[in-house]
Amino acid sequence: MTSLPATSEFTLAHQQQADRRGPARWIGWHALRYWYLVLIMISGALGNAALAAAVPVLLGQAFNVMNQPEPVVNDLIPLALLLAGTQLVRGVLQFGRNFGAELLGQRVERDIRDELYISLLGKSMTFHSLQPVGDTMARATNDVREVNFFFSPGLNLVIGSGFFMLVPLFVAPRYHPSLILVPALFVVGYILALWQYLHELSPITSDVRRSFGRLNTRLAEAIDGIETVKGSAQERSEVDRFGENARRYRDAFVRQGDVEARFIPLLLLGLAEAGGLLHALLLFYQGELDLGQVVGFFGLLQLFGFPTFTSLFAYSQVSLGIASARRILELINRENDLDQNLQGNSQPMQGEIEFRDVSFAYTNGEAVLKNISFRVKAGQTVAIVGQTGSGKTSLVKLVNRTYDTTTGVVLIDGVNVRQWNLESLRRGVSMIEQDIFLFSRSIAENVAFGKPGTDPALIEQASEAAQAHEFISSFPESYQTVIGERGVTLSGGQRQRLALARAFLTNPPILILDDSTSAIDSATEDKIQRAIYTAARGRTTLIITHRLSQIRWADLILVLRQGELVAQGSHEDLMRTSESYRRIFSE
Repeated sequence: MTSLPATSEFTLAHQQQADRRGPARWIGWHALRYWYLVLIMISGALGNAALAAAVPVLLGQAFNVMNQPEPVVNDLIPLALLLAGTQLVRGVLQFGRNFGAELLGQRVERDIRDELYISLLGKSMTFHSLQPVGDTMARATNDVREVNFFFSPGLNLVIGSGFFMLVPLFVAPRYHPSLILVPALFVVGYILALWQYLHELSPITSDVRRSFGRLNTRLAEAIDGIETVKGSAQERSEVDRFGENARRYRDAFVRQGDVEARFIPLLLLGLAEAGGLLHALLLFYQGELDLGQVVGFFGLLQLFGFPTFTSLFAYSQVSLGIASARRILELINRENDLDQNLQGNSQPMQGEIEFRDVSFAYTNGEAVLKNISFRVKAGQTVAIVGQTGSGKTSLVKLVNRTYDTTTGVVLIDGVNVRQWNLESLRRGVSMIEQDIFLFSRSIAENVAFGKPGTDPALIEQASEAAQAHEFISSFPESYQTVIGERGVTLSGGQRQRLALARAFLTNPPILILDDSTSAIDSATEDKIQRAIYTAARGRTTLIITHRLSQIRWADLILVLRQGELVAQGSHEDLMRTSESYRRIFSE
């Protein structure tokens, strides 16, 4: 089976590339990795259906024995034993079918969940900036679960009922060749009705999954922004919005129910049973069939009941599974321009940075940076200043390839960042942003996030350098204190000092501080300034700041205005030569 190449900024060495050319191909590729479970499911379904036919056949023969003028009980014993034996074997085969389908569904769910998780980790920040988290979570949880249900009970019942449809076509003619007529007409009518049913159901099940994604997206946004919601007293409006999305989801589900309620095969089953019984009775009165054969044939028609009733929800489950797989695959296949570049440059980084005619624009947006050129020697400290929206943060995110340039090149140690091994590049560049993200783990784990398993003494040393050790020690459990998600149990200054400690521990050749001291109170500002000054010594440091105290000791100052580099130089030079720079400090 053909695999499609993928470009990703993160993969695993053992990761296999699935066939992603469509949801059915993709599910099939994953299922065929467990071909033995597929074989167990199919063989169990075939044996189950074949032995199910033994019940009406043997009952018909028993009916003839009892219909004799002088029934012989001993003639019934072999039939009873044969019936019990076949149904015992049938039970084992049915268990095998259900076991194989359930295990297959669980394993495919696990593999798809892994594939999706690895894919999401490999997506660029451009993707994650535009993709709603709630919708992503809906696809990663509910949609993945629906793919499991695609196999069990969905595909399990579809395959099982399919064999039940075939059995009367093969067994009925043994009574009389013409008795194949009604089963054949029913099968043809069933297939046509089923095609129409699935054609009508498919867009509705897709809408069910989409509306659930919208519902989950809005809920996730409300919870994530709960502080803003409560601060603005907008709880009622959020409840109303959630109710509106819930109604859309309900309406889509009701439309699915309407289609299922008009399931034509239920009517066809009644017609087939009536027509088949009439046909058998006519042959009986003509002397072509005995009474036991009429009973046996009618019992065979009863086998159509299983596929008819199960298909009412089994095919709905299959359709939902395909719709969910399509949504997951859409996420995985979403364009991603960053490449992990495993064979790229991975030499020890010195820290020299150069921008050559760099321009950058977000997808389908106006240029954020225009023709930026400058050079930073290894070990220099650079202050980047400019008004809000001038492109400062976008500029530093080009260094570690959080984003890629639109035109021009960024070089580190004379090597285009696109030619660096991405892991080596990002290990060499540590960034502390304004919005500090801390995990719901212990303080020690958060500080050591970039270097798991670090000696506790080194964690404490990094925390002391970041002026964080004092407040950490004040907690009852010290470094083992578990903080809330995003560090909500800490103040802004404490979160930023933990982020500084994390950066100090990894000891990167390039350190980027994106206004990282904005939330630090005046009492600790001097200590933090000294810590940053110590950290900057011997490494290239880019600081986005408005604090004059940080700008003054920078080796180079870059002044951005509306995405353009309008001036660069020392503080004294720029105060004399740059009106834009002077305006920043006069405001």
